[in-house]
Amino acid sequence: MAKSNEKTEGDTLTLENTKISKPSLYKVLLHNDDYTPMDFVVMILETIFHKKQEDAVSIMLNVHQKGRGICGVYTYEVAESKSQQVVESAKQNDYPLQCSMEPE
Repeated sequence: MAKSNEKTEGDTLTLENTKISKPSLYKVLLHNDDYTPMDFVVMILETIFHKKQEDAVSIMLNVHQKGRGICGVYTYEVAESKSQQVVESAKQNDYPLQCSMEPE
């Protein structure tokens, strides 16, 4: 997508094209631990990441079996915010659930 900026040079009007790049995307990952209940992980996926129950269960099982799972892909600011929400919610409930981000 290009955006035009107008410049005037005397009586002549020229247009300058500026390219707008798409923002970088980041994967938000949940990490398995031996203490956080599966039901809590499903609840996190449903409330913070707005996943349907069957998708949340599938992601939770992936985290449980493979050690980590992708919750979603977002711009940096959104990914960071969701990661912080996960960690804060886990702390409030005395669980060690960890969340991280990595570039897509």
